[in-house]
Amino acid sequence: MEEKLNQFLREAKDWERKATNVPGVFLLKLPSFKGRAASLAIEVNPIGASGAATKKRGVVVRSANELQEINKLLSHPKLVELAKRIDEVNPVKLVGANTSEKDVLEI
Repeated sequence: MEEKLNQFLREAKDWERKATNVPGVFLLKLPSFKGRAASLAIEVNPIGASGAATKKRGVVVRSANELQEINKLLSHPKLVELAKRIDEVNPVKLVGANTSEKDVLEI
């Protein structure tokens, strides 16, 4: 897998997204910026019923430490309760986009 990641870092365009074998988890190439070299990140973006990502840009994770911190936040009981309350208040919106990812990174 490391060679595939290195190849994606070398050959992908800036901001290019590559699907993985885990639905909703993508690999993202971040461009170089202010002296920082181009790098890879994980993008978490839920998949809708159509099989396409539900958001234009999901949650971008740049390191294992950052993932741990995000995981703590997302599993906080008050956040779960807030999300449930929002579901009760927001109107239902039907969204359907039909795109498919042909090249999938196995993780």
